[in-house]
Amino acid sequence: MNEDVFNMEVRKFLKKVGVTSQREIEQAVRSALQAGRLPPKGPLKAKVLLVIEEIGLRHEIDGAIELE
Repeated sequence: MNEDVFNMEVRKFLKKVGVTSQREIEQAVRSALQAGRLPPKGPLKAKVLLVIEEIGLRHEIDGAIELE
């Protein structure tokens, strides 16, 4: 395994995850606020599940997102 290539590929994947996730969260929150399905105060509970089946990785990350 080439450590440099592996490191860069992991970073590219995580950047894609971060950018895509932020966009999806922002759109969903704005939509829910406009529809009246979400009060304008937080926090919002959030969970991310990272799965890489080939190596048996299953990792959950819990957190919260404040709106104010």
